[in-house]
Amino acid sequence: MTRTAAVHEAVLDRHADLLEAVLACADWVADSWDSEGTTDRAAVVDPFEHALEHTGVHRRLPAVLVTAVDAIGGSLSAEPVAAPPYVTVTSRGPVLRATLETDRLVLTVRAFDVERDPTRYVRGATAVEDVLGVEFRSR
Repeated sequence: MTRTAAVHEAVLDRHADLLEAVLACADWVADSWDSEGTTDRAAVVDPFEHALEHTGVHRRLPAVLVTAVDAIGGSLSAEPVAAPPYVTVTSRGPVLRATLETDRLVLTVRAFDVERDPTRYVRGATAVEDVLGVEFRSR
């Protein structure tokens, strides 16, 4: 099994409920728009971050990072917290980062997508199985 697959499987096994909660927050944000999308980044990030914090989801996100690193036999140099550089809420969704010995692990919960022509934010993945992006980047 690849490292990417190991992380994906471990996170889905242990944190599917948390990913579902992220998606529920994204649904709430998208439901507040006047149409199926918005061109206003602030109409995505600000209410999404508020919803994640209000529901307690935001503070639980570092546990996902711990599970991901454990799944590949890695270790974190410090206990991750629900703040940068470990956890950031972007216009696409929460991004979790861990610096490993040889590279960097980046998890993206893809709750929103960006469409082009015209450029606008729209609701992203709706299924837990499809929402998690796993990348290993060089340091």
